[in-house]
Amino acid sequence: MAAAALAGVSMLAMPASAQTVLKWAHVYESSEPYHTCAVEASDKLKAATEDRYSIEVFPASSLGKEVDINEGLGLGTVDIIYTGQLFAGRAYGPIAIGGAPYMFRDYEHWDRYRNSDLFAELSEGYEEATGNHITSLTYYGERHVTSNKEIQQPGDMAGLKIRVPNAPLYMMFPEAVGANPTPIAFAEVYLALQQGTVDAQENPLPTIQAKKFYEVQDYITLTGHITDALLTIVGGPAWGAMDEADRETLDKVLDETAACATQQIIDKEKELVQWFRDEGVTVNEPDRTPFREATMKLHNGEDATWDQETYDRLQSIE
Repeated sequence: MAAAALAGVSMLAMPASAQTVLKWAHVYESSEPYHTCAVEASDKLKAATEDRYSIEVFPASSLGKEVDINEGLGLGTVDIIYTGQLFAGRAYGPIAIGGAPYMFRDYEHWDRYRNSDLFAELSEGYEEATGNHITSLTYYGERHVTSNKEIQQPGDMAGLKIRVPNAPLYMMFPEAVGANPTPIAFAEVYLALQQGTVDAQENPLPTIQAKKFYEVQDYITLTGHITDALLTIVGGPAWGAMDEADRETLDKVLDETAACATQQIIDKEKELVQWFRDEGVTVNEPDRTPFREATMKLHNGEDATWDQETYDRLQSIE
């Protein structure tokens, strides 16, 4: 958190007549839709609050790694973050269900989940547990495996040393197919692949492109093992300092930001398979059924941070 401290503390303590600058931290590149859409949110918020609030966005782990910025919400060193559901699940286990592998049948199932009563209830549970407020869910894309060996079936991943984010549930899919999950911070993944510290990693196609992982990996295998999303969370200190009207305004602006990034990710996913092939990367499209079946056996096992009722409600969403 040293970087966050050096960047300065939140300006929420300033008088109401001065503009309050909300600090939005994330670990993604400045070229990615998550960042560009977030930057656009500042002008919308300024206009809607008569210039009383604005947003400054800090990309690429500049205010800390994902674990750090999650902790920073409660400390007031950051005011808004994007974070994976599995990271938020460290504070409130059930919210992690949306980030578990093969939890959704397809994008449509995920889309109905984010607009469901179940997601609203889980968000309330997270707020009760942490004091922080979830505003939005942004589509992050289907996560796929990149590697320097060809993968066509689960057995091909046996013993594969694969980087995963530093949250336990990200290990479920690799363990289900016999791989060796290795947590490494997002900012360090390229170097780890380049130096052979790990053999593989997994991320959506737009992230693989933005982080240039294809430069140091020969294969992309379209496992689609997680239909992933980012939570937008406002820290308790920031949320508590706002009146109800400003909260509603911020909520609306952040929902619009989520819609902005979601659409851009959908569009990029459609074009990137051919783009990677044009770059000389081998893109394989295996039958996902055996990967899915191996993983679903673990859905309600010892690593589950949700109860059976929550799982059944999610699976029954039509």
